[in-house]
Amino acid sequence: MIGVIFKTLKHSLSCTCMKLLKTATVFIAACMLLASCKDKPEQKAAETTAAAPAVKVSTPDFNADSTYADINTQVALGPRIPGSAAQKKCADWMQGKLKKVCDTVYRQETKVIGGDGKQLPCYNLIGSINPKAERRILFLTHWDSRPWADQDTKDQDKPILAADDAASGVAMLLEVAKQIKSKGLSPDLGIDILFTDVEDYGKTQWGENSYCLGTQYWAKNPHVPGYKAEFGILLDMVGARNAQFPLEGFSTEYASAEQQMVWQAAGHAGYSSYFPYVQAGKITDDHVPVNEIIHIKTIDIINLDVNSPKVFAPHWHTHADNMDVIDKGTLKAVGQTLLQVIYENAARA
Repeated sequence: MIGVIFKTLKHSLSCTCMKLLKTATVFIAACMLLASCKDKPEQKAAETTAAAPAVKVSTPDFNADSTYADINTQVALGPRIPGSAAQKKCADWMQGKLKKVCDTVYRQETKVIGGDGKQLPCYNLIGSINPKAERRILFLTHWDSRPWADQDTKDQDKPILAADDAASGVAMLLEVAKQIKSKGLSPDLGIDILFTDVEDYGKTQWGENSYCLGTQYWAKNPHVPGYKAEFGILLDMVGARNAQFPLEGFSTEYASAEQQMVWQAAGHAGYSSYFPYVQAGKITDDHVPVNEIIHIKTIDIINLDVNSPKVFAPHWHTHADNMDVIDKGTLKAVGQTLLQVIYENAARA
């Protein structure tokens, strides 16, 4: 999960010296090529496009304190696993919050089949801002908790609280919507916020399609028939201390220009240290069915450690994914970047 970097005499000489110089140049170039071939892809930095000039925009101030409080509210409900009382309570809570900050709210209630053959209740929530605007940006995140702490050393059969791996993305997008409502947005640009369910019920032995079941359902049955957006941004694990968001591989494959635009916006907002131009590997996540089924170019902002064999943060799929890992500095960095993306795109309308 992992990536790519590149870097790069003038004098009058006799014919003999020129030949020697050319020979030496060819030799050096060959050595450099050999060295680059020996590098593991994960150890290289990503090749970047030329940095786009910052668009002069005024953005609202993302509130990390409010976001932190909304994460805590979700965690206090307990694990939001399919079929639990916490699942229903959290769906109702999110719907109420969306109604306060969005113009139109949709709720999808369905059943999906887990990799173990179980029928699982699934709730997708969608909040739309400026629903009549033809230009649209899609933001999404899953909100369910993993039913098993399979990466932990104890209580592996018990569900996790998922403060980072679920609640952080929900809270961040609620705050983004709140700030848009407060500042206002050009009526030419619409924003859609999608909270997808039953993302984390999958297991490797059940196959890749056992993940992201709520998103697969939405992509086949969008809240608006024929729904389209200019691009999408997925959030996954966006609230932890010392988080880093490298260039995820499927995002680069499906939406490289949009990925570069978001990373540049992070720099414009002053948070480039959180968004390194380092290529990471391909992660099966909610953006994959959005790209492959409904064909909206969508990227994944996900916390990955390209220098660790595990790739994910130490609290991933463990009981340590609780409020102790949440960092307001990380919340501020990602949330302000999202607002920068929105208002830069509004200014380009």
